[in-house]
Amino acid sequence: MRVEVKAEDGRLIVAEVWGAPDGVPVLLHHGMPGCRLGSALRDITEIRPDVRFFAYDRPGYGGSERAPGRTVADAARDSAAVADALGVDTFAVVGRSGGGPHALACAALLPERVTRTAALVSLAPSDGTGLDWFGGMTAHNVEHFRLAVNDPAALERRLTPRAAAISRDPGRLLEELRKELADDDLRVLADGQVRQSILDSYRESLRVSAHGWLDDSLAFCRPWGFDPASIPGRVLLWRGGEDAFSPLGHFRWLSRHIPNRTAVLKPGAGHFAAQYALPEALDWLL
Repeated sequence: MRVEVKAEDGRLIVAEVWGAPDGVPVLLHHGMPGCRLGSALRDITEIRPDVRFFAYDRPGYGGSERAPGRTVADAARDSAAVADALGVDTFAVVGRSGGGPHALACAALLPERVTRTAALVSLAPSDGTGLDWFGGMTAHNVEHFRLAVNDPAALERRLTPRAAAISRDPGRLLEELRKELADDDLRVLADGQVRQSILDSYRESLRVSAHGWLDDSLAFCRPWGFDPASIPGRVLLWRGGEDAFSPLGHFRWLSRHIPNRTAVLKPGAGHFAAQYALPEALDWLL
């Protein structure tokens, strides 16, 4: 069910809620680019019929209005607004890929509301002490994020026509990334359910503009607005051993700095294998 929510500053946030109406609430943060429709595979309600899932489009994606200059930390405020609108007090949080940092923001800044947190194939803070942030990244991601750091206007000029083309033909982005995908990623993307979920998410996320993609990219390359070491609750970190998009150094940095963490490194798995990791994460969360 689609739900429209007003943020603290009056922005429109488009959210989705599904699953058991009286189930345990779990908030899902989508990837980059992405939207609420791509936060989980459709059979997740059959696997976990005891859960009430909710997700929302981050600002600038899908139907949610843009919040220029947003930080990763701002996700906690928007997440709280969505939970309030749904009558949810406490909840678990899962973030996949670009949603990982936003899930960690909720864990750090909403400790009285977030029960447990899972960050799957997440990035680490760009200003993390001792972290070579670009180390281990694919050439595509290095180029993308260096533009975000050095010339945001150039990144916007690049993303605007690209996002429009991907919205019309979302398979285009997967083809662009194909040469950098691990063998396991290619196997996962051969799963019709996974592929359709990703394509639907790309199409909806970029339907209006490239702003969500741009603002995520800028937020990841600036101070996040919180310290992962300050997270008081339990955190699950999950990464595939063959992930070409979430560097191993980021996983290790988060593992060293988040106090109450459980770290899972899945041998042989790629980045998109996180699509299959949600049931495992839910077992740990709940």
